[in-house]
Amino acid sequence: MREVPALTIGSIVDMAGVARAKVMPAARTGVFEEVGAGVSPSWNVFCSDDRIAFTDSFSVVGDLRLRIDRSDLRDLGGGVSWAPATLHEQDGSTAAVCTRSALAAVVARLAADGLDARVGHEIEFTLFGDACGGEWSAYGLGAVLGREDFLKDLLRNAERAQLHIEQVHAEYGVDQFEMSIAPSAPVQAADLVVLARILISRTARAHGWTASFSPIPAIGGAGNGAHQHFSLTADGRPIFSGGNREHGMTDAGASALGGVLAHLAEFTVVFASSPLSGIRLRPDNWSGAYVCWGLENREAALRFCAESPSNPHGANAELKLVDPSANPYLATAAILGLSHIGIDNSAQLPPEMVVNPSTLTEAERDERGVTRVPTDVGALVQNFSCSSAAKKIFGEPIVEALVSVKGAERETFSQMDEATIVERLRYTWS
Repeated sequence: MREVPALTIGSIVDMAGVARAKVMPAARTGVFEEVGAGVSPSWNVFCSDDRIAFTDSFSVVGDLRLRIDRSDLRDLGGGVSWAPATLHEQDGSTAAVCTRSALAAVVARLAADGLDARVGHEIEFTLFGDACGGEWSAYGLGAVLGREDFLKDLLRNAERAQLHIEQVHAEYGVDQFEMSIAPSAPVQAADLVVLARILISRTARAHGWTASFSPIPAIGGAGNGAHQHFSLTADGRPIFSGGNREHGMTDAGASALGGVLAHLAEFTVVFASSPLSGIRLRPDNWSGAYVCWGLENREAALRFCAESPSNPHGANAELKLVDPSANPYLATAAILGLSHIGIDNSAQLPPEMVVNPSTLTEAERDERGVTRVPTDVGALVQNFSCSSAAKKIFGEPIVEALVSVKGAERETFSQMDEATIVERLRYTWS
């Protein structure tokens, strides 16, 4: 018997990477689409602990509309549907602070120059609950079989919601899993990250567990990443293969990666700046803790995956430092926007890092121009607030909101010890 729709959920992702939502009866879906649900501008300056980092532009005064497109609705089961939402002014125009629209604008600018992008996301999460925490082997067969009912239900729920999961496996940490989503167009790919987290969380709850997407879900445990793979074509031809540069890159492909690396320190506040992100960004943690690139180098911030028979999606690059506290729309907009800037400016790609950079001496890293990804939030905020590239890619309103949120988080959490922060934020991004 077909389930009767009951609830329609629309959500955005804020500057702290937290999904915020409004719900309407399914019978009012048309209103949700055409008029929207009212939200305060302060939604854009909520912090990860729900503190509000008010600014002159984002205060208690004013109103925005959160609107969905019914063609984006996904069936979550149980009479519940979800769609990604966009923020609009009361006159119907797109709000300049809408992160989903900011990504769409980056994609449009790429298209105007004949560039097209595909993005694929990896989602890591950790399960908590009375039934969890048993015997576990990293990447283990037994670990998968011990949670096979959960995984079967998750894959069924994903199929209902039309989420194409390519593979899932047990990760390094206890009750930690990683799921790979098939690559798609950038805005849709970011939408699917939100959908995947919804499905993971709902399925976990149905089994009496809770899923955590925190960068550090437990003291001493493995961190959760949110790696992004991306590829680009120019006038229909791939730029990361078919060329005469390193590993088959074209000149444009090398410049795209050069653009990302050149501005990585300015944009780390977008990719990994939660109160827990710096703990995860440690050397020898496969988190991409060094500003460098390398073929299949999992310690480099930018891992290159060359075209080969074993790479079904073709050559691409993976930004490893991104974690689940990042807004997926902003993170993708930054990656693609910096790639575009790199191509426009014929940015130089630094020499490849062919070893684990942590095995080099500090002098050797200095000689090769390899630095650590910055983790001091104060410095991250300062770098970002002064970045002309940030203003070009995002616009002033998003920069203002993000700077305010991250500054307020630094003020709050710098007074807490690591264990307290881990406990406080374990389920913030769930």
